[in-house]
Amino acid sequence: MSTDFQTARVSLGTRLRELRTEAGLNGKGVAEVLGWQRSKVSRLETGKQTPSAHDLAAWAQAVGRPDLATELQGRLVGLETQYRSWRRQLAGGHRARQELAIAETSSTRLIRGVEVSRIPGLFQTADYARHAFERNAEFRRVPRDIEAAVRARVRRQEVLYEAGKIFRFLVWEGALYVVTCPREVMAAQLDRLAGLIGLDTVELGVIPLGAQLRRAPSHGFWIYDRRRVIVETINTEMWLDDEENIALYERAWDWMAEAAVHGSQARRLIGRARASMEPL
Repeated sequence: MSTDFQTARVSLGTRLRELRTEAGLNGKGVAEVLGWQRSKVSRLETGKQTPSAHDLAAWAQAVGRPDLATELQGRLVGLETQYRSWRRQLAGGHRARQELAIAETSSTRLIRGVEVSRIPGLFQTADYARHAFERNAEFRRVPRDIEAAVRARVRRQEVLYEAGKIFRFLVWEGALYVVTCPREVMAAQLDRLAGLIGLDTVELGVIPLGAQLRRAPSHGFWIYDRRRVIVETINTEMWLDDEENIALYERAWDWMAEAAVHGSQARRLIGRARASMEPL
């Protein structure tokens, strides 16, 4: 059982227990109302068993809150669709996740993204991507299908040249100095990044160190049109598609965009980082 799935299931169980308590029922009492074994109630409340949609509707009815059935069932749907553990996604290597990214990107017109510690995947050179996949495979102890993953990532970048697509990205200046590959590879990567400025499908902003901010760039995220936000953590990738979260991340993007510089100013910051990559 993946950690992210189990955490969400325990959270759902806690919510069931709260509703039972608010109704003035103990475990035995709600089991009798539902005609269930007491052990089933215990397993659901402690997150040791996944309820069915029917179980949740019956629970809401039993505690006198049939109006909450939709909420509970929505949580059930979210158990596997919202939180996707890296362990599960990368069980066979990185290529499958890159293929999924190709499909997601091809069906999107506008992508807005923020990166605070790395170059966005859509802008990466093959060498930079290769080192990123190698380090990630080592860290996560997953199969090393590095070259297949690199080819898929480079293939994904073909959308940068499709008419009608728009890519609006913000990169924290500090990310230009994060060196997880040989310095000559990073130098070439920065050249590539600077070269994308002026492409009619790409709007690249750099958030300068020391800029006045209304919102600190705490972590990276990508917004796909207005239908989905994808956020990466160390152990999980979150796919958020509810209106509230989308609006929240849009506001975060807008606030950070206020401090970003573009065009020649962005190129100047990239050039300064590029100069720091020269042999010592």
